[in-house]
Amino acid sequence: MVEDARALPLLRRFEPVLRSTGGDRFHPMDVELYVRACSLWVQRSGEEAVRVVGTGELDLDWISHQPVDGSGAVHFLRFADPQSVEKPGSPLETLRRSAAGLKRSRKAFRAGRGRLARVGYVSRFMDALYSIVLLTRGRVPGEAASLAASRYERIMAEGEHYRYHGRTVRQDGWTVLQYWFFYPFNDWRSGFFGANDHEADWELVSVYLSEPESGEVRPEWVAYAAHDYSGDDLRRRWDDSELEKVGEHPVVYPGAGSHAGYFVAGEYLTEVRFPLPRPLARAATAVRTFWREKLRQYAGVGASRGPNGGGGYLRIPFVDYARGDGLTIGPGGDEAWDPPRILTDPPPGWVSGYRGLWGLYTRDPFEGEDAPAGPMFNRDGSVRRAWHDPVGWAGLDKVPPEGEILREVLRRRAEVEAGCDALRARIEEGSRRLKGMGVEVAAMKDRAHLDASYEERVRQTGELSGEIGRLRARLATELDVWESLGGYAERLRAGERGPARAHLSRPLTPASDADLRVGRVAEVWAAASVGLMLVALVVIVIQARQHLTAALVAGIAVFAFVEAGFRRRLTNLVSSANIGLAVVAALIVLYEFFWPLVVLAVLAVGAYVLWDNLRELRR
Repeated sequence: MVEDARALPLLRRFEPVLRSTGGDRFHPMDVELYVRACSLWVQRSGEEAVRVVGTGELDLDWISHQPVDGSGAVHFLRFADPQSVEKPGSPLETLRRSAAGLKRSRKAFRAGRGRLARVGYVSRFMDALYSIVLLTRGRVPGEAASLAASRYERIMAEGEHYRYHGRTVRQDGWTVLQYWFFYPFNDWRSGFFGANDHEADWELVSVYLSEPESGEVRPEWVAYAAHDYSGDDLRRRWDDSELEKVGEHPVVYPGAGSHAGYFVAGEYLTEVRFPLPRPLARAATAVRTFWREKLRQYAGVGASRGPNGGGGYLRIPFVDYARGDGLTIGPGGDEAWDPPRILTDPPPGWVSGYRGLWGLYTRDPFEGEDAPAGPMFNRDGSVRRAWHDPVGWAGLDKVPPEGEILREVLRRRAEVEAGCDALRARIEEGSRRLKGMGVEVAAMKDRAHLDASYEERVRQTGELSGEIGRLRARLATELDVWESLGGYAERLRAGERGPARAHLSRPLTPASDADLRVGRVAEVWAAASVGLMLVALVVIVIQARQHLTAALVAGIAVFAFVEAGFRRRLTNLVSSANIGLAVVAALIVLYEFFWPLVVLAVLAVGAYVLWDNLRELRR
């Protein structure tokens, strides 16, 4: 942990600038104000939730001593509790104020176009299924967002404060500045057509500093938390043109309602993923690989941009609006940050002592509508990786600070060189043994009484020869690595750093202008296509039962043709249809004429071999 006296100046020096989206009603606040407005509940297995502490009776010191309870019990706070409105005589005023706030939000925000038009039929069907399932699973009540907004406005009216919770920690040569932002409510679903609503939301921005021998810290990387992503794609190098800064303050574009952090303003198509059963996942991945890589169909089209992409998941599309046209908090913005609440080492009791949820527990089996735990913990009570391993969370565990890179390269090059020397010694020793065994094999040949020993020695000689061959191949590879490290060291001495974005594999990128220019007719079709498909299926089953197969094929063809037309992929559709029909035709021919085809193939191979051998004799 960085010394407390030094932590505050470092946090203030690099504190982020948050540029929210117009219509977003919730912004980072002091967690203490939130806790004072909450009640504490416990949910025991098979029982109704019980209120443990009423609204107005909680504080940070109270929740730092979480009550001990039985296995399976879940403690949670509740912010938008209809039973805890402060003035029982003013429910009408509360509702009127909530409605007015919602109206202002709707006026400030307009949904983008083309969410469903950017994805295919499977994703649209899953989106419809997700909406239906949401009606039956645990979910945040519909009035919760309005009530939470009303209570949040009341808190801010008493004293408008925007605050982050700062933590500084040293790990693997890095000084990590963590900015934990606490939002009282996540209204992504009810406010911005997203995946979920839940009380409370913890988000994170991390700045990674190196400290050269001169002693002056230098920022090198920044990482923004975004949904469940982790690793290299979360971070940008300090000199990356995509990283916007105000002086030394990185600019963050939080998603409206979701509060996920983005580097560039725009609309982001993100996906909620549900894993398929293992056999189906393997089959789907195999088909996807064959179609895209072997047949080269739709290669690069609709590729997943997030983790766990591929055929093993069902994906439901949602849009994260990070437009940056709303309230700006931070240096140069509409509002300034209050002095941060420092998360010391050891952490304060409310961080390390309370493992419950920071909002309503809905018992959602997908957990999307359940509130999160605190900055230190996951929902199951385990410690977050972003807390105990902030360097590895952003994929920097394999990247030394800039001041240490050359030293690390030279150290690694010396290790590789020593390994090459050891390989040479093993090869030399093995070669001597191999030559000796070769002499023994030659001497033992054609000696009847040594036949068994001869065969064993031949086998050992072959194994040793193969081992030496593998050692020589490994040595050649290690020498290439040694040479590459030498070239890298020379480039570092010359001041080169390499491309700022070389570490990125599937970075989150906003929708392109082409995506945003989806026509109104295409958008209407995308919204109605799944419903029309189900209606068409019912009509076909009822009206064309005698010709069910032909009618289904014709229906699928019509929907595919219309979809390809809207998405400007008619050429791809025709090409794919031709290849698909060719594969089906080949399978039918193989099934109908298997043995004649096998006989014909054998005769053809025999004729070719005969012709090739006779041609060689003529020469």
